[in-house]
Amino acid sequence: MQIQNDPRFKDITPFEKRQWLASPTMHGEELEYIHEAFDTNWMSTVGKNIDEVERLLKEKIGVPAAVGLGTGTAALHLAIRYAGQELYGKPRAFEGTLKGRRVFCSDMTFDATVNPVAYEGGEAVFIDAERDTWNMDPDALERAFELYPDTRMVVLAHLYGTPAKITEIRKICDAHGALLIEDAAESLGAYLAFSDGTSTMTGAFGDIGIISFNGNKIITGSCGGALLAHAQEVADRIRKWSTQSRESALWYQHEELGYNYRMSNVVAGVIRGQLGHLEEHIAQKKAIYERYREGFSNLPVTMNPLGGAESHPNYWLSCVLIDRDAMCPAERTETETTWTHVPGRSCPDELFEALKTFNAEGRPIWKPMHMQPIYREHPFVTAAGSAAPADQPAHTDKQSADSSVSADIFARGFCLPSDNKMTPEDQDRIIEIVRRCFA
Repeated sequence: MQIQNDPRFKDITPFEKRQWLASPTMHGEELEYIHEAFDTNWMSTVGKNIDEVERLLKEKIGVPAAVGLGTGTAALHLAIRYAGQELYGKPRAFEGTLKGRRVFCSDMTFDATVNPVAYEGGEAVFIDAERDTWNMDPDALERAFELYPDTRMVVLAHLYGTPAKITEIRKICDAHGALLIEDAAESLGAYLAFSDGTSTMTGAFGDIGIISFNGNKIITGSCGGALLAHAQEVADRIRKWSTQSRESALWYQHEELGYNYRMSNVVAGVIRGQLGHLEEHIAQKKAIYERYREGFSNLPVTMNPLGGAESHPNYWLSCVLIDRDAMCPAERTETETTWTHVPGRSCPDELFEALKTFNAEGRPIWKPMHMQPIYREHPFVTAAGSAAPADQPAHTDKQSADSSVSADIFARGFCLPSDNKMTPEDQDRIIEIVRRCFA
């Protein structure tokens, strides 16, 4: 049955303006700094806006050095390249720093987290998620070191703004002599507060951290990213690589491989104007999360987890996880889905279709990396040490042969519209649409 013809939704009208998962929220200061770049003619990849963004990030996150870059992916690539060179030495120009090496990576994340490992010729080994935060499972990571004891790099992502069990993972990395690359693209402003009164923001736990200013992030420049380092010499080296590795010479001299990865001073103007609103945006996102939690209180769903008592997320996206016994019959192939409604039950793909019908955006949880065709032959480690069958599709109407936590969250989870410009009335309509999917 088509959603628009389904009597469950007969008195609900579509939104006039699309309700987004997350979109830029502008305030006005951004335009002032863009004009400043224009008026001073600093329209390239140097200028005061970039300098100020780097200074503000160092202050907010509490790291000694920051480098503004063109994208979060560029920051990840240079972080992973630097770590590879520190571990394994300088490669020849036509080789990556990770040639033939394994790297432990978050399984439940966007592929931008792990693709730079392939850029550098390495093999990603995917580590299952745990249920308390939906992030990398420390027990699975420890098991991975038992299986692959020569591995010396870990790439971890904080999913949807909730900090991972990063202190445990940091200790495991230290015990095995591994460098930790921290992907805080989704978690800018999230932090852990400790019993001694101190706190640490995500992005500052790793040997190198990165953040993203993509258009859907909690702070945006329309694009852009930044690399966070604990030593100025690390930042200086990476800054050099990001500007085509030009040496200090009268002519264009190159002794290392370089990239055109620098941030635009115009983009930096947007970010500079945004950063003062970070706490405001987090408060708005938190209110959205709590309103969903209250609105779904008697539905067979749970909200995405926030971690333990020390965890303070940035609430970037609000998600739901449907109870196993409340899933309607559904099956997914690589690119298609089929589902059949059963009263009292629903599934993520029905939620997607229902919201889409009424001009609202939602999406499934990130499809785990070990289930992606491009990476299906790569090793995958769970807390039990076993890998899911490489050719097993994700079934949501029965127990899948893939018993991993990541696959289960993907099968039952769904990201809701979480735009901080959404009004309470708009969110109430979204809540009602989701409730009627279970009618």
